[in-house]
Amino acid sequence: MDVDMHKLARKVRFSINPFLDSDAEGFNSYASKPAGNGLAMFFELGVKLTGDVEPATGFVVNVTDIDKNVLEYVVPIFAERIKKYFRQSKHIGFLQIAELLKSGWGQLEKKLSTENSAAKLSELSLNLNPFRKVAVNCEDCEMIYFSEKFEFAAMHKLWNDDFSDERNLKVFGRCANPAGHGHNYVVDVTVKMPTSNDGFRIGDFERIVDNEFIKLVDHKNLNLDVVEFQRKNPTVENIAALAWDKLA
Repeated sequence: MDVDMHKLARKVRFSINPFLDSDAEGFNSYASKPAGNGLAMFFELGVKLTGDVEPATGFVVNVTDIDKNVLEYVVPIFAERIKKYFRQSKHIGFLQIAELLKSGWGQLEKKLSTENSAAKLSELSLNLNPFRKVAVNCEDCEMIYFSEKFEFAAMHKLWNDDFSDERNLKVFGRCANPAGHGHNYVVDVTVKMPTSNDGFRIGDFERIVDNEFIKLVDHKNLNLDVVEFQRKNPTVENIAALAWDKLA
């Protein structure tokens, strides 16, 4: 990629009540627009673009154009299909979510490239809740990416026996405390699957992550309880590598 290329990310929030014919447009897009009524379904759509900065404006693309196009062309797709699924009492699975994202992609790619040919849509994501996300990207729109965040607590000490005490304290700072110290960690795990695959189950995914990684590190002394860290510093980088090795 060109070193001068910029990446722009925008979150657009909207609400849909599947039992009403229409939703209040609202005036607070930070909360959601349309605003929804009652116990409406809340959505947060993530739009990522890449492109060069336009010298005359300083923009990759004006974010108001992103908001306008999502509101005008993407929200109606979500509203129409979700209300249809509810009327038919149909489950909205990952296959249906993928179809929604791909339809939204088609609309946004066409509109944004028309208004600013330098900006290219690179990812479209939907936050299912603050800890789960489904996304499609420009590398392969026939694949869907599911991400979920997991939390665990552990203690560790960062130390290199080949260093002097002074150097250990200089390099690792408070993390070199001889008695160790604790952290709350968050690991974000992403899997990809074909958009045509409707067999993915969140419960099965969570069980694998829990059994293969979380139970290994949660409420543990990483230096003493985890074999991989008995001769390797349990830094964030090495913890992430361990998670990859256990889950890949």
